[in-house]
Amino acid sequence: MRKLFYMSLENYPSRYTHQLQDWNERVFKLRGIDYEVVAGELLTADRNIVTGSVLDAHGRSYYSMMQMANLIKLMKEGKVTSKDVIFFEDMFTPGMESLPYIMDQVPKKFRPQVYVRCLAQSIDPDDFVNREGMLRWIRPFEQMVDSFVTGILVASEEMVANLRIAGFKAPIYVTGLPYGKQEVLERVPFVKSIDARERRVAFAARWDDEKQPEFYMQLAQKFHKTRPDVEFAVLTGHPTLKSNNKSHLEFAEFLEKSDTANFKVYTGLAKNDYYELLADSTVLFNCALQDWVSNTVSEADTFGTLTLYPAYRSFPEVFANNEQNMYIPWSIDDAAARLEKMFVSPTKYTTGAVSDWQNGTIDRTLDVFEGKGEQWARNTSDYRKHVAKPKY
Repeated sequence: MRKLFYMSLENYPSRYTHQLQDWNERVFKLRGIDYEVVAGELLTADRNIVTGSVLDAHGRSYYSMMQMANLIKLMKEGKVTSKDVIFFEDMFTPGMESLPYIMDQVPKKFRPQVYVRCLAQSIDPDDFVNREGMLRWIRPFEQMVDSFVTGILVASEEMVANLRIAGFKAPIYVTGLPYGKQEVLERVPFVKSIDARERRVAFAARWDDEKQPEFYMQLAQKFHKTRPDVEFAVLTGHPTLKSNNKSHLEFAEFLEKSDTANFKVYTGLAKNDYYELLADSTVLFNCALQDWVSNTVSEADTFGTLTLYPAYRSFPEVFANNEQNMYIPWSIDDAAARLEKMFVSPTKYTTGAVSDWQNGTIDRTLDVFEGKGEQWARNTSDYRKHVAKPKY
């Protein structure tokens, strides 16, 4: 790889994209990578997610197309060659269809390698693109990407299977979910020991259907009957709690005011505020239908916060099959029982290994670009043999 052209995501303070470029650049510099960040242009200065669930619909489209325009200019000037790599942090980048259109018409010496990261999209039945009825057009877009890229990077073995049974043919590499552990630690100067923290269960996922917030609220009510001192918190960077389903907002409002649960919604959290609350919580809880590894796991694990997630999809792999971190999917009784054990003996649990593994994602990604990451390739018919094997 002569040079890396990094196609970043737009910076939203309420999302991990706020840190993603910094995480990458730190590793690029440590490894002496010759790189260039190809940026887009923000549509609005406030950087709020107004339309949509994950990234702002208008902002994502505008940023990507401006970013693609800047990349095309570099290609036109002959600055991008066959010895270079273009890396997109998101498979869905509006304007990407320009690349095969250009590359099929220029000399081979100007056809770079192209890698994309797949975070979910149409291959996930619970992804918001399917909830919003986008399958009819986003699958053809993904197939176009699949037809010309050098490789697709994914966070887990389960996502490989979803891509393959959907007919994707490009080389796939399991590198993990990008994370920068040191940068996150720098934001919280002091972390309490687990037994000196607030008796709090935190929920850091979106408050949308695919994250099953109703399950979390029902768990809060059940746990309150025996442990009324334990707070069940929702942590969000939005000014108010936001959801695609009004009933989730009404249920949360009811719980905050009722005596059936110790329930509190923390809104408008800046990233450091969110981290401070997470680092002062005993447990981070997840009950998502739609989640492929999740940066929240790494964040909580970084601070020594215990994590309890369903034994579902990618999470057995995330936790290296450690049953202490998982509960029977969608069993409130089992979730409550395992949560109880965490509050009884919080010091018996170990943390740090999950975030250490994900912290190596960017290094593994660069290894793939440099031709040194074939151990992460899943391009033979026996690719499923890796599923049950712990990675750390």
